[in-house]
Amino acid sequence: MPSVPRKPVRPGIRLVAGALAVALVLGAAAVAAGVVARVGPFDGGAGAVALPPPRFVEEARAAGLDHAYGGEFDFFVGGGVAVFDCDGDGRQDAYVAGGSEPAALFRNVSPLGAELRFKRLADAATDLRSVVGAYPLDVDGDRNTDLVVLRLGENILLRGLGDCRFARANEAWRIDGGNAWTTAFSATWEGDVPLPTLAFGNYLERTATGEAGDTCATSELVRSDQDGRAYAPAIPLTPGRCALSMLFSAWDRSVRRDLRVSNDRHYDRDAEEQLWRIVPGEAPGLYGPADGWQPLRIWGMGIASQDLTGDGYPEVFLTSQGDNKLQTLADGPSRPRFRDIALTRNATAHRPFAGDVNLPSTAWHPAFEDVNNDGIMDLFITKGNVEAMPDYAARDPSDLLIGQADGTFEEGAEAAGIVSFARARGAALADFNLDGTLDVLVVNRRENVRLWRNVGPAGHWVALRLDQSGANHDAIGSWVEVRAGDRTTVREVTVGGGHASGQLGWIHFGLGTADRAAIRVTWPDGRTGPWQDVTADEFVVVQRDASEPQPWSPPGG
Repeated sequence: MPSVPRKPVRPGIRLVAGALAVALVLGAAAVAAGVVARVGPFDGGAGAVALPPPRFVEEARAAGLDHAYGGEFDFFVGGGVAVFDCDGDGRQDAYVAGGSEPAALFRNVSPLGAELRFKRLADAATDLRSVVGAYPLDVDGDRNTDLVVLRLGENILLRGLGDCRFARANEAWRIDGGNAWTTAFSATWEGDVPLPTLAFGNYLERTATGEAGDTCATSELVRSDQDGRAYAPAIPLTPGRCALSMLFSAWDRSVRRDLRVSNDRHYDRDAEEQLWRIVPGEAPGLYGPADGWQPLRIWGMGIASQDLTGDGYPEVFLTSQGDNKLQTLADGPSRPRFRDIALTRNATAHRPFAGDVNLPSTAWHPAFEDVNNDGIMDLFITKGNVEAMPDYAARDPSDLLIGQADGTFEEGAEAAGIVSFARARGAALADFNLDGTLDVLVVNRRENVRLWRNVGPAGHWVALRLDQSGANHDAIGSWVEVRAGDRTTVREVTVGGGHASGQLGWIHFGLGTADRAAIRVTWPDGRTGPWQDVTADEFVVVQRDASEPQPWSPPGG
């Protein structure tokens, strides 16, 4: 891949070179790498040009990220990270699970467009042991992001106090953290209820002595009480099937968000993927064959969703052991019947591309993002043996599947320089130094985290944040459309999915060679706003009912 010098972009200001110069650079890079735009039935946009992978530089310890996820059997699964802005400076901070060791909160102090830097913030409130994963969410709507901390034992909700300070909130919000082995989480808002509805996915039942048994535990749905100020007792989601990932999503683009649950059949041979119908004021109910839902039994680990076909409805990627799935609606939004398109998209990722290439992979955290800003979605998948399972690859590097113009994917991890044989678990893709490209943070089992800084080359981009009045001010449940040239990318704003790892913050879109784009938001209540113009290479805040997006620049930027 050619080496193209890339200057850091000052947020809020367009690239000086302009669209023509960028087009020349990107076109040269594509030609040199042998990339040819292809148009097919799963077209990324007529005339879309797929770019090669960008280069990454690993700098975790240099950046101050010295942390590993440890523990024995009870911590074989999990190992997540929550990425969000805890001090209001626009940079994404990180809360990393530790398993048997204390979790750790890191403040992002990276200079704009430069090497990544983090500072450990020690505090008894966040330095919790037995943390499996965490998800950011503003539970009480005070505009300080809170943390939902998943643990082996009591789950803890931490209320954000500002300036990266937190306090336990279980009692104030009347949340019973229980004593389960919790490995999955998702959240949504139902109607006008002030508090979000929370879903907790539990793995194995625990014995009276706290040890894991061999029976799958029941997961739970937690809704607010009648006053809407605190939470009512949890509603069991029976049967429990050893959940490892959950995601509230409007799979049919309605204002109802149903709950998808990915289950590990290792301990329950009858376990299958689940889709719960969630209607405000009604008990949750499972979809079944009569509704169109087809049984699917995999060793479910993680969920990611993204509209890849351009029909406006999300495809769903499910990680597993040697049997990853990419599902699309088979009959449109009329019923939840899905068919697998992983093979035709070259997204099976069922064996390592390096290392133990003849053994099945073990996949964990999936994430759809555009790492090279060409306007075509890419897919990152963490990989790693559970511990020492001989029938599965021990040397099993994470995948970086680069999206192509015909809708297929091609492996790009080696070209990107992110090959690692550590046993990866949770992850996050975020623009940590606000230069317009996405960096990669990966949590590893018994080894230090990996932090790869994206150094390009890459296309134009726009990053946005949604804002509306009321409790759900981050507009969770919205759909964002970004139109650049003849391509439109659609993304749903969710909290949940992945593998024990959650993100809340800038929503990133690659624009390719386009120097302008148009944004349209369908808000959680189903109301669709107008198309609004934005300039490329900017951070913008899209406020509900505002006439235009507001450019944002970081302090000192």
